[in-house]
Amino acid sequence: MSKHSLKDEINPTYGDRITVLSIDGVGIRGIIPGTILAFLETKLQLDGEDARIADYFDVIAGTSTGGLITAMLTAPDRNNRPLYLAKNVVPFYLDHCPKIFPQSNGTIVRMNAILGPKYSGKYFRKLLRQILGTRRLHETVTRVVIPTFDIRLLQPIVFSTFEAETDASQDALLSDICISTSSAPTYFPAYHFKTKDSEGNDKEFHLVDGGIAENNPSLLAMKPTGRVFPGDPDELPEQALKWNKYLVISLGTGTSKIKKNSDAKTAAKWDRRSS
Repeated sequence: MSKHSLKDEINPTYGDRITVLSIDGVGIRGIIPGTILAFLETKLQLDGEDARIADYFDVIAGTSTGGLITAMLTAPDRNNRPLYLAKNVVPFYLDHCPKIFPQSNGTIVRMNAILGPKYSGKYFRKLLRQILGTRRLHETVTRVVIPTFDIRLLQPIVFSTFEAETDASQDALLSDICISTSSAPTYFPAYHFKTKDSEGNDKEFHLVDGGIAENNPSLLAMKPTGRVFPGDPDELPEQALKWNKYLVISLGTGTSKIKKNSDAKTAAKWDRRSS
């Protein structure tokens, strides 16, 4: 794997591999890929360089909590370097998750589950707006792909840097995208925001957790043109289009120790309190 960044090139020249990092969703369990990425970034410190995860991947994709990590590792600072070191991801979760997922007594939790989402999401939204500020999708230091799901259109909405560069309405604030892909139904409210197209017209989004569309976004990140890489597939080296010429690191977030196997009889009794 060679250190390179293809983000700013219109017709990039690929090496012999296309490098892809994919990060799954599921809330606070983002600590798991955060730990792995911190270890990887430490091992990439060669020749005294300030190596970052984004330097080594042509595209980084993330869903839900993975989308948040993706933004942290690719949003630019004042020097156009990644805003966060990988080693900062786990401390971020440990510091803020108690406020993002506040624990209340059982009665309040049950009432919240009946009346609406379990958590208000106010702290989380304010936090992301403070951290990511006015940074937009096209500004990321390498290409990113973050899926969401539009509940009004009933279809996935996939945000990617290439589409943001060619379609102004897709060039949303990174904070809006991260809030949207993390808005798990029954846990957080759905999220609404607007962008402008190239003619100045409003485009509305009514979005929830990207996990409804694609909890593991690795295949979205591997699409050779359109979502990630511009141009015609014929313009890409033939060897790079073959599956064995992709280098993919796909990080999961573990599984629950409690098995919840359901059948039709138990599913018939599901309500929001079951989630």
